[in-house]
Formats: sequence, structure tokens, C-alpha cells
Amino acid sequence: MKIKNILIILCFITAFNTAFASNDGWLNILNEGGNNKGVKCTEAIQKAIEKASKNGGGTIFFPAGEYLTGALKLKSNITIHLDSGALLKFSENFDDYLPYVEMRYEGIVMQSFSPLFYAKDAENITIKGRGVIDGQGKAWWNEVYRIESAKGPIPLTKYQKMWDEQNKGIVYSPYYQRTIDKKFFRPSFFQAYNCKNILIEGVTFQNSPFWTINPEFCDNVTVNGITINNPHSPNTDGINPSSCKNVHISNCHISVGDDCITIKSGRDADGRKYGKPTENVTITNCTMLSGHGGVVIGSEMSGGIKKITISNCVFDGTDRGIRIKAARGRGGVVEDIRVDNIVMKNIKEEAIILDLFYDKDNAVEPVTERTPIFRNIHISNVTGGNVNKAGFVRGISEMPIQNISFSNINMDGKEGFTVITATDVEFHDVKVNATAGSSFKITDSKNLILDNVGSSTPIKGIPVIKIDNASNIMINNNFPFNATDIFIEADGKDTKNIFLKNNVFNNVNTVVKKGKDLDKKAIVE
Repeated sequence: MKIKNILIILCFITAFNTAFASNDGWLNILNEGGNNKGVKCTEAIQKAIEKASKNGGGTIFFPAGEYLTGALKLKSNITIHLDSGALLKFSENFDDYLPYVEMRYEGIVMQSFSPLFYAKDAENITIKGRGVIDGQGKAWWNEVYRIESAKGPIPLTKYQKMWDEQNKGIVYSPYYQRTIDKKFFRPSFFQAYNCKNILIEGVTFQNSPFWTINPEFCDNVTVNGITINNPHSPNTDGINPSSCKNVHISNCHISVGDDCITIKSGRDADGRKYGKPTENVTITNCTMLSGHGGVVIGSEMSGGIKKITISNCVFDGTDRGIRIKAARGRGGVVEDIRVDNIVMKNIKEEAIILDLFYDKDNAVEPVTERTPIFRNIHISNVTGGNVNKAGFVRGISEMPIQNISFSNINMDGKEGFTVITATDVEFHDVKVNATAGSSFKITDSKNLILDNVGSSTPIKGIPVIKIDNASNIMINNNFPFNATDIFIEADGKDTKNIFLKNNVFNNVNTVVKKGKDLDKKAIVE
């Protein structure tokens, strides 16, 4: 009797577990026609996604093993979960990314290859786990190299002909012609297009064909605790939200072939047509190693970028640290940016750069929708060692960079800060130990404060602060601790209203070296 009862209970439990397993929304891909032996199983994975979607959503689970797939179209309420030991590889066959889909490439909306993970008009999408996802991007990189290195015209591939046929009437600026002429646009690793509620967590992405994590026109995007490893390769940026709002990027480790994290919002007329800014973005607790920039804003920023915070990050070995870039013709406004608590080391170019002359040097224009604007940008608590240039700020004459502040910054490097064509710029408690040239160079700018600034390693014959054709400058609360040959050098017929207040220059040989074009009343001590 007891044995009979036990058997009945076991049967009940087994039936219950079977029913629960079939209804809990988890689909083990090995039970859905897939395999973990590295044999391509795109159809099985896509069918599992469709099956879960019809049931209202679910999780596609990849146990340990190796998987191979082509492009995957994600649907609403779908989670891709890769267990530890799972390696999901994407096919090197370009046919596996057809048909072309609506996507955005470098800020221009077009029809092209499907991103590896692609979602459009969906919500509640998740990719998570401790597995590895490999884009096998080398085939894509090599095709770009083949097209770019060709000497003279070469026959169009079927993919280039398809691109021509499906993108008639596409609008772009003349300087972008060289890129358009390739007619070959690699897919992003992950591109969600007009989606909301996206979570990417824990996984490792490697060998992306192009940009890695690239939400476009999305709302509420969270990227947490992921690793991105792309080798030296073309345009393999890490995380690039574009025309998105409410984005949270944290605890990520990024080493890539281009920029580590870049915030964008569309290119030129096409970006202004959609007019959707990227806004409400937090970036925190990330490490960036190899990359052209640590955190970059632009250059595609024609829809506007605003309300961004970047904090508690380490950049070690990137070409640049914080980089904000645009050019005439872009239009758009970059504003309300806060950068705080950053450590930089081994920066090959500029630790901080704000530049409105990125990639082209056009003639002065009237202020129109084509005019880019940088304003209300504040950077504080930054430590930099072994940097090439501490900082570079350069506006355009019709639209100087406006309302910028640098506070509590310490830099050791070759060159100091350069400010050209800017207004309302403040330096507070900034020390730059430059080995070549002045720590601060101010040109064609106005309304500046240099408060408690200087260098611990002043150079004989070189001024700590160099001013040329700049006006309305307050230099105050400075006390050079070390023997300093020249503290200020000022020149230029437009230099005026330079005020020196509350300074102690006991350790300075020459407080102000006056140039031949300087007005005698320009300096007020």
C-alpha cells in the first residue's frame, strides 16, 4: 500500500513538473531543434523566438556548448539567456543577414543588412547570462578593406547592387560621398530600432562586424555588467545609443577598435529630419582600455544630445578620454553634460576635447539649423597621468563654445589646456604639469575665470598662462608654490580687461610678460 501511494505521488510530481516546465516560458534551445555542436541552427532559434512570442513571451535558453546562427529577429517579451560555457557565434556568410531591413548606419537611416540581433517596434527585450557572443566580424572587416583598397573601379557585388536598388533617393552631405560610394554597410551586433525597455546584462560580446550595442530611437535602455572585446578593427565601437532617451550604462568593461562608448543622434539633414535627441543618459563605473575615445559625444549629433552624466570611470590606454565633437553642417545642440570622478592614464591624444571642427574645416556660415552648438558642459574631479594633451576646446566663430567649467583637475602630460573661440569658461583648482608649452593657452575667447590654477613643474622661459586676443578674464587666488619664471604672457590687440586679484606671486620672476601688440591698459593688477 505504501509503495502504491509513493508511486502515485511520484507520478503526480512528474506530471506537475512536466506541466510547469512546458508553461513557465523557458525554452531550452536543445529541445527546440537547435544543437550545441557548432552546426548552424538559425531556423531553430528563430522558431523558438516565434513560439515564445505567440505565447506572450519567454526565455530562449542556451546551455553550455557552441552554437552557430545567422541574423536573429527579436520580438517583444523575449529573453535570450546564455548560460556559462555557452558560445553563440554568428555566421560569416553575408546571405544569412538578408533580406535587407530598415536600420541606421552612422546616423543615416537606410535599407541594409540585418543587424545580428535585430528588433523593430518591440518592447521588453533582454539578452543576459554569463555566456559569450561572437560576431565573427573578420569577414566583414576584410570586405571593407577589399573595397577601400581597390585601385580603380571594381565590379559591384550582389549586395552592393541590392543596396543601390533599395536606397534610391537617399539624402546625404557631399563630404559623405566616399562612404556612400562603398554601397556596403556592415551590420551592428545589436540594433533595436524604435523599441522600449531593453536590458543587456552580464554577457560578453566579441568581434563585432561594426558597432556593438546600438539602440536607435529607443526608450529605457539598460546595459549592465557586460564585457566587449573587439580587436584592432574598423568602426567596432562598444556602446552607441543614438536618438534614445533614458539610457543607463554601468559596470561595463570595454576594449574595442574604435570608440568605447559614443552618444549620437543622427547625421546632418537626415538626423535633423527625425529630430530625436539622445537624453537622460547615465554612464558609471566602467573601465575603458583600447579605443579611439573613452566616452565620446558626436560627431553625429544633429538631433541633439542633452542631460548626460558620466562618472566613476577609468580610461587606461584610450586615444582620448572625454571627447565631444561636431562640425558645421551637423546642426543640433549638445548641452547639460556633467563629467565627474574620472581617472585617465596613458592617453595618446587629448584627455578632454570639445571640438567643432571635427573631420572638416568649412567656411564661416550664418547661424542656421546647420550650426552645431555646445553649451553647459561641466567637468570635475579628473586625474590624468601620462596624457599627451590635457585638454582642447575649439568653437567656431559664429558659435563659440559656451558655459564650460573645469574643476579640481590634475593632469601630468606633454601639453596643457588650449581654449580657442569660447565664452564663459571657468577653471577652478586645475593643475597641469606640462613638459612642453604653457599649461593654459587662451585664444580668441572671452569671459573666463582662472581660479587657483598652475603647474608644479613650470618651464623656464614658458608662461604658465598664455593669452592672445582674449578679453574679460579674471585670474585670481593663484599662489605658485614652485619657482616660476613667467606666470602670464599676454598679447594681441583685442586682449583687454585682464584682472589679477588676490594672487601671491612671491615665487614668480615675471608676473606678466607683455607682447608688442598688447594695449597698455589691458592688464589690471
